[in-house]
Amino acid sequence: MESSVRVKEVVVVTPSEPTPSGILLLSPLDSQLFLRFTIEYLLIYRPGPGLDKVTTTSRLKAALAKALVPYYPLAGRVRPRSDNNMGLEVLCKSQGAVFIEAVSDSYTVNDFEKVPKTVTQWRKLLSFSVSDVLNGSPPLIVQLTWLTDGGAALGVGFNHCICDGIGSGEFLNYVSELASGKRGGARPQPVWDRHLFNVSPMTRVDSVSHNHPEFNRVPDLCGFMNRVVNCLRPTCIVFNKRRLNDLKFMARRTYQISEPSFTSFEVLAAHVWRSWARAMGFPPNQTLKLLFSVNVRNRVKPGLPDGYYGNAFVLACAQTSARELGERGIGYGSGLVKRAKERVDSEHVRRVAEFVSESRASPELVGVLILSQWSRLGLDRVEIGMEKPVVLPICSDRYCLFLPVKGERDSVKVMVAVPAAAFDNYHRFLRE
Repeated sequence: MESSVRVKEVVVVTPSEPTPSGILLLSPLDSQLFLRFTIEYLLIYRPGPGLDKVTTTSRLKAALAKALVPYYPLAGRVRPRSDNNMGLEVLCKSQGAVFIEAVSDSYTVNDFEKVPKTVTQWRKLLSFSVSDVLNGSPPLIVQLTWLTDGGAALGVGFNHCICDGIGSGEFLNYVSELASGKRGGARPQPVWDRHLFNVSPMTRVDSVSHNHPEFNRVPDLCGFMNRVVNCLRPTCIVFNKRRLNDLKFMARRTYQISEPSFTSFEVLAAHVWRSWARAMGFPPNQTLKLLFSVNVRNRVKPGLPDGYYGNAFVLACAQTSARELGERGIGYGSGLVKRAKERVDSEHVRRVAEFVSESRASPELVGVLILSQWSRLGLDRVEIGMEKPVVLPICSDRYCLFLPVKGERDSVKVMVAVPAAAFDNYHRFLRE
């Protein structure tokens, strides 16, 4: 369904109080090539009783201005470092974030309970799309779109170089508390401290390549990129607690080494990866990888301080052949995911930080499915004077997302776009 979205107002929101001016260095993890894009969230709100749109919009803008005081780098601008280092920095002069108010003449809240027909169907709900995050663009864009039934869509874009999913979720929950007047528990102050990931010059180049397969190139036996991006069609399936327990049972039964304990994430990640690979019909000897983010806040030594909102994750990599992934069952795949998580320790993170600070290394995409878990970021708690939202991406993509399910804490919504030719088989394998 196409919808006309009309922009009513575009304003620059600056911090409501004076903030420090100057240059802040980003960490090696922040500066990675593959993070130089915008994280885009879409939060859908049902209309509340007695809702006043003017008041709600005004409160949201005021809350944004207040939140930008402690989070003042989000009102700056990201740019390459001026000392010929390959890293990035933030120029802080209170330049501001962008706030957009818009109205839709056709969308209702119920429209977002359906899978989008195209990957870009909801693009206009964050109409300011940043193609180059280092070209003086604002690192934070917020668009409030009023729907025809009185509901609202909140589109939010963050420059990924400044914050990760956890950091962006903490910021949005702070804005939510300011806008709604509902104070949560004690909230840690935002912490910059990007120097905590600074490293000495790298001394073991070969060992990094060996221990970090996410950076290694694998042979392309099938024209991989053309195969996985052709005629993409969005998919969305919910796994409730019972279904996740069924997957755990199957994984334990088919795991051939011991009787392990698998988490819901491990079995669901393995099941989605395996279903996707089988539906794509890769050659049996095509090497496949599942890359997924692992939060390292409590894995590095010493742990990062509460309130650290920079990129504090690395990509774990599970790797096998298409044949083994398909034939050896969900227990085999779950074991690969589990071991990939377990390899991420403080030394692993240090090696990654060394590698990406000394080179322009970026994860190779041939053979890869990337999975990002949004279900534990707290986005479903972000209120703006209405009830809690449904969490979606602005655009569906070939990258897989695990999303929260409103009112069902133990359920997970899986969204990924697959080629139209693989659509039916992907659904069939997922339901096995």
